[in-house]
Amino acid sequence: MILPPATLGILGGGQLGRYFVRAAHDMGYRVIVLDSDPDSVAGRIADQHIVAAYDDKQALAHMAQTCAAVTTEFESVPASSLAYLANFLPVRPGPEAVAICQDRLAEKLFLQDMGFPHVPYAAIASEFDIELADPALFPGILKRSRCGYDGKGQVRVQTTAEALAAFRCLGEVPCVLERQMRLDCEVSVILARNPAGQIACYPLAENHHRQGILDFSVAPAPHASADLSLRAESIARGIAARMNYVGTLAVEFFVVDGQLYVNELAPRPHNSGHYTMDACVTNQFEQQVRALCGLPLGSIAMHSAAIMVNLLGDLWLDSSSTQASEPDWSRLLQLPMLRLYNYGKREARCGRKMGHFTVTGDDPQKLVELAAESRSFIR
Repeated sequence: MILPPATLGILGGGQLGRYFVRAAHDMGYRVIVLDSDPDSVAGRIADQHIVAAYDDKQALAHMAQTCAAVTTEFESVPASSLAYLANFLPVRPGPEAVAICQDRLAEKLFLQDMGFPHVPYAAIASEFDIELADPALFPGILKRSRCGYDGKGQVRVQTTAEALAAFRCLGEVPCVLERQMRLDCEVSVILARNPAGQIACYPLAENHHRQGILDFSVAPAPHASADLSLRAESIARGIAARMNYVGTLAVEFFVVDGQLYVNELAPRPHNSGHYTMDACVTNQFEQQVRALCGLPLGSIAMHSAAIMVNLLGDLWLDSSSTQASEPDWSRLLQLPMLRLYNYGKREARCGRKMGHFTVTGDDPQKLVELAAESRSFIR
């Protein structure tokens, strides 16, 4: 076990890194953040912020010499950088697992090879692959294999001709063509797994998106049966075990006619798991620290139901002006069961995650109504 006051490292300086730093500090650890943004929100509160690219050899060498273990904030960190660090100290999750999660095609192949349910797809490397694609994949969604998130890097297509045009629009880079499914809902499992193989799964969350970006998550999932929740947890546990995964992992599912299909894997804490910060004994960021350090995992018991609502940069931008201004939080902060989280990002942009709020209570469905009313209090 790696015990406080050891120094931990994290590659990535956004809000997920920020809450990792907070959790690690609460437990008595020091933290070094590597991120190229000199104003990164995690770097601001870390013990040390190395302002450099993720593949900067000097920066990586410093982390290898200084840190007791290293993790990552998001999946786009070069797997080669994690592999380099793994020569000197524990890196959790491992570079092999991150490499699977950062490439849609690699992820689909892993799910297919391991027998996990997934959306029908075709690998697209050229226009020729689109022309040969199974007609049953239309209507579909063409997605870049790498660097796509929050609805970016993907286009809905109805026909082969539309897929060809979308492929050119996306830069003719490797893509995945997925069949567009008629969804009952979307759900996710957040779990943690430590080096000893202990797994802790949080209650299933039901997720609602707007324009490809997560809008809000409710937990426990109000429309999921006990059987569906158990099946989702079983699949998520199997994925973590087959990957020999260590860390916090998010497994997103489509629910179609009561059946589960794995949509995406995220090798890190996840937006849909933010409810754990207010509704569970141990939140997803503390679990990330515990798994990284080889500690026993904390209790995932919920002491209340919760809804998490994303706050995007659009709230900071008045439709009649190009100037950003702080929303009026006064009415929101009067609600006793609501907790507001501002990430401290300097620049507001449309679609950018600037914060979130969580409302806790007894009835998940009533929380949806309360959250909608709460959001109306903000400009």
